Amino acid sequence: MSVRIVVLAKQVPDTKNITGDAMNEDGTVNRAALPAVFNPEDLNALEEALRLREAHGGRVTVISMGPPAAAQVLREALYRGADETILLSDGPFAGADTLATSYALAMAVRRVGHVDLVLCGRQAIDGDTAQVGPQTAEKLGMPQITCVSRIDGLDETSITATRSIEGGFETLKAPLPALLTITGEANEPRPPSAKLVMTYKGAASELTREYDDSYLNPESEQAEVCMYDRYGRAVCRARIIHWDMESIGAQREEVGLRGSPTKVKKIESVFLKPTETRMIEATDPAIAALVHELTVEHILG
Repeated sequence: MSVRIVVLAKQVPDTKNITGDAMNEDGTVNRAALPAVFNPEDLNALEEALRLREAHGGRVTVISMGPPAAAQVLREALYRGADETILLSDGPFAGADTLATSYALAMAVRRVGHVDLVLCGRQAIDGDTAQVGPQTAEKLGMPQITCVSRIDGLDETSITATRSIEGGFETLKAPLPALLTITGEANEPRPPSAKLVMTYKGAASELTREYDDSYLNPESEQAEVCMYDRYGRAVCRARIIHWDMESIGAQREEVGLRGSPTKVKKIESVFLKPTETRMIEATDPAIAALVHELTVEHILG
């Protein structure tokens, strides 16, 4: 069995370092004011894809939409073992909400061709909407399993996964092709490989409107530098393929701000100030009484 997997990844502002300059006046994120990181749960999705490839064979393609600087996320995916990376970057893509983003991603997945699985993080830390994955599945006409904490099985026709729900878990089976959103509970992402960092640290995006993946086949005349992984399989040097709006056949009115019905009406900076301070004794009865009070007042669940 060989499985073709697409991982949707996003470069996001590091929300642990929020400043007063984090938002623009029009309600969009001022990404220049914050350091950028690989969206954490997208890393979990990439790890699941790599594990499935190791177990079943196949290929992992990572797609990211963003400015040219988002190529760094794709390099980080290559450092961890992705076979192929694609950057969706074009002026008209700017300012997209989840609807316009999922449209562009779905068009890119279609452009890749036959896909067995699409994996992405449950949500991005900059928006926390958890909408892009399900919306992309809807546009691709794929069944979806969201909030996946464990993949239980995969065969040629279906995938079985356990998802987190309020109060517990449930196990679902979906026919292939399918889209799964992965949570941080699923795994511990592997660190970058030093060997792959040395191979791909200078990888740059190349704009192309033709899609020819023969360079990934070691037997092809188009194959570039290849190495062998720990399983003895030939791994050829991947490129960061750059696709613009024309490359994926997207309609101008469906992408970016034009394709985004979400409008920000107002932005307010919220400052939390302590209103009450209470000192308690460092004894078990005093702590138990405080916990009881907080529970009764529904401050603690």
